[in-house]
Amino acid sequence: MKQRISDLSLFGGRAEFENPVHVGRPTIGDRSRFLERLNWVLDNQRFTNDGPMVRQFEERLAEMAGVRNCVVTANATTAMQIVYQALGLSGGEVIMPSMTYVATAHAARMMGLTPVFCDMDLSNWCMDPAEVENAITSRTVAVVGVHLWGKPCAIDELEKLTSKHGLPLMFDAAHALGCSFQGRRIGGFGTAEVYSFHATKVINSFEGGAIATDDDALAQRVRSLRNFGYDGVEGRVIERVGTNAKMHEVSAAMGINSLEALEDTMRHNQVNHKLFRSELYGVDGLTVVPFDEYANCQYGVVTIDQAASGISRELLTKVLNAENVFPARYFDPACHQLEPYRTENPVVLPNTERLAEQILVLPTGPTVCPQDVRRISAIVRCAVTNGHQVTDRFQHQADQQPVSAQA
Repeated sequence: MKQRISDLSLFGGRAEFENPVHVGRPTIGDRSRFLERLNWVLDNQRFTNDGPMVRQFEERLAEMAGVRNCVVTANATTAMQIVYQALGLSGGEVIMPSMTYVATAHAARMMGLTPVFCDMDLSNWCMDPAEVENAITSRTVAVVGVHLWGKPCAIDELEKLTSKHGLPLMFDAAHALGCSFQGRRIGGFGTAEVYSFHATKVINSFEGGAIATDDDALAQRVRSLRNFGYDGVEGRVIERVGTNAKMHEVSAAMGINSLEALEDTMRHNQVNHKLFRSELYGVDGLTVVPFDEYANCQYGVVTIDQAASGISRELLTKVLNAENVFPARYFDPACHQLEPYRTENPVVLPNTERLAEQILVLPTGPTVCPQDVRRISAIVRCAVTNGHQVTDRFQHQADQQPVSAQA
């Protein structure tokens, strides 16, 4: 494992990993069980249209989340759009954090709504309820909280606030599958919560999403909207304008497989998270974002303070890439810094912007074993502990590169 600057591959050492180590490798679960399910689908030739695998996946998700209804969809973005439509929201503003994947904002924009971005509370890394209250106007039609990296929002405060103003409250729970808040699994809070089963998530269905809610009438509308607006009864009457957002049976089969592995996956991730915290403890300028014992620990999140450490996040990324380790930035730029939002409604969100510049997500998940975590941590510790020297050496190395001949 890396101990000295000269050990780093960026400066001539041997790469720590032979094969690339990425963030977000899929959780497959028991491969033989998946193949059994796939063969059942092929044998029975029931590929889509609310088949048995989809129904089983929905039932198991609802049981896990402790909700009455869980409606799966082709992906989480369309799930968000369907909820907006089911709630009858047209025009107006939706308040949400900027520190989220751009799909959260795009889903609202695609439905004719205007995202209004709020700053975050760095004490819990999620949207600040005080900022939400300041943003509410006569044009506000909904609030969307995001459980960033699986850390629950200030749910109680947001529920009280939206109830006071008579606004629907949705949660983007894409990162929070399996996580809990005050003894309850994420999924049953607010008007509805939206899951993602993208391949990088802790439960994956290759691609997919779901809407979890205890509102039976909302669930019925959602089911209709994901299937062209059919009423869902045998007469197959079109009741409303809908879309095709159905999940097919093969995706549902993978979803069930991945869901069955959830508890093992969470335990594995929790071990990795504790190791990251212990291995990187006391490194100046480096913070490992903490998670509680009920988190899925899907992401190994750290922040890099260049002023304190002497090394930039970008240079640390170069160091890791040279070792065949590929971290990610979740999320930089933040949504308010992306088009079209930065041009149409420029805002300054200091906490969000500060965090976006410092965040780095390290690989974890079932394909990353504890020894891998130790090796990755050794690289990070070596680079950050010697941040000023690494920066100087890298700059000197760059200065020695021959200048390309001008055409």
